[in-house]
Amino acid sequence: MIEEPFEDRLREFRPRLHRYCARMVGSAVDGEDVVQDALLKALRARAEGMQADDVEAWLLRIAHNTCLDFLRRRSRHTVVPITEAPEDTSTPDPHIVEVSFHVFMRLPELQRCAVILKDVLGHSIEEAASIAGCTPAAAKSALQRGRATLRHWAQRPGETRVPLIPDADRKRASTYVRLFQQGDFDAIRAMLAEDVKLDLVNRLKLEGRESVDRYFTRYAEESKWRYAFGAIEGRPAMLVFDSSGTSRKPAYFVLIDWQGDRIVGIRDFLFTPYAIEAADWVLLG
Repeated sequence: MIEEPFEDRLREFRPRLHRYCARMVGSAVDGEDVVQDALLKALRARAEGMQADDVEAWLLRIAHNTCLDFLRRRSRHTVVPITEAPEDTSTPDPHIVEVSFHVFMRLPELQRCAVILKDVLGHSIEEAASIAGCTPAAAKSALQRGRATLRHWAQRPGETRVPLIPDADRKRASTYVRLFQQGDFDAIRAMLAEDVKLDLVNRLKLEGRESVDRYFTRYAEESKWRYAFGAIEGRPAMLVFDSSGTSRKPAYFVLIDWQGDRIVGIRDFLFTPYAIEAADWVLLG
């Protein structure tokens, strides 16, 4: 059995792992899937007796390799080796953390890895090289090139990308959000499939209409949130805002899976607020 302190460490590092994985794979949602896969690998390795002096570096190596596996399955990018002499890379770029995921995806994998580890997570060049499995010289050069490319893109006017969502998907999602806004949770319950699955990400999973029922009961008692219809990374979503705050950015989001007019899956990111950090989102009318 895995001892509790190690599981506590996994929970502690999870937001940092997501910041890395989401930028590596270009998606907050896919990044969470990769994090879960990486954590399962870490738990299995630990159960088999694996020990690590630097737990975070060990987890990042697992996450890095899991990201590469994901990307290769998707066949979008290949690792680009870089060996040219680097410029000075000692000073982190504070604006890098704000760069959206789809912009990070324009970088080759090694550049993306070096920039995320150095400028987003604060690792040294030597640590980045160890995690990426390359030489420090290659990591420095990748960092320098990656920063230059991101600065170039940052100078361009921001682009508003309105997703092309089929009318049927738009209607179903907007109806779900409208019912949430009105507090008509009985109407939402009536749309649930018998085998509906709820993933309250990083907290719990439930299956079946009776089990998922209490999820809506909790929301019916909550007055903190304001709900809006929008999209996350091109997918229709319910965007959730903190009505007691001043931020114009969603606090988190909820994705709904449909089968016809029945809800078969709910993925709620309430307990992973870091997932929205640099995700592409847009409000839809």
